[in-house]
Amino acid sequence: MDLQPRLRPRGPARPRAVALVLHGGREFSREPATSRQSAALRMIPFTMHLLSAGRRHGLAVWSLGYRYRGWNGEEASPVPDARWALDRLRKAHPDVPVALIGHSMGARTSLRVADDPQVTAVAALAPWVPRDEPVDQLAGRHILIMHGTEDATTPYRASVRYADRIRPIAGSVDFVPVPDEGHAMLRRPALWHRRTTAFVLKALTRP
Repeated sequence: MDLQPRLRPRGPARPRAVALVLHGGREFSREPATSRQSAALRMIPFTMHLLSAGRRHGLAVWSLGYRYRGWNGEEASPVPDARWALDRLRKAHPDVPVALIGHSMGARTSLRVADDPQVTAVAALAPWVPRDEPVDQLAGRHILIMHGTEDATTPYRASVRYADRIRPIAGSVDFVPVPDEGHAMLRRPALWHRRTTAFVLKALTRP
């Protein structure tokens, strides 16, 4: 079966900025990713919050659906999907600033592709960031990292270490611990949605 990534654009046809939302997944899985899986469904409230708050700023919000549910080792399956999405976005809206919003595996993917010339900011939510995760691609980018202190899926301390590594090269780094929160971001959802949206709008509307 020849799987293809999927994009769903929402918002103005001629935006002044675009937020690209990337959902989570699994470490290993060749199962097709679908919009009905819990990782994809969890990002819908982020999308709607961004659309509502960003309307007067001309913000469009695009959602990416991967080919496969897993990262799959060195293949890094969602990374070429994200590159494909950014290429499509560039053709549709050249020179428009882009922010990436990713959760878990989607956060790792977002951080990996932040060297795209239109990307100015990344919101990495409960990111999966192994010790050897590269960082040079984040030079000059504005980064938000939010992580629940009780996350049993992706370690909170890994995000702390990653933030320390990128501070010397990133344009800015905001690190937000979320006390007593787990990986699914469901105990304090309003905080996650509000802080993410505020970061994206600030990053995309700054002079």
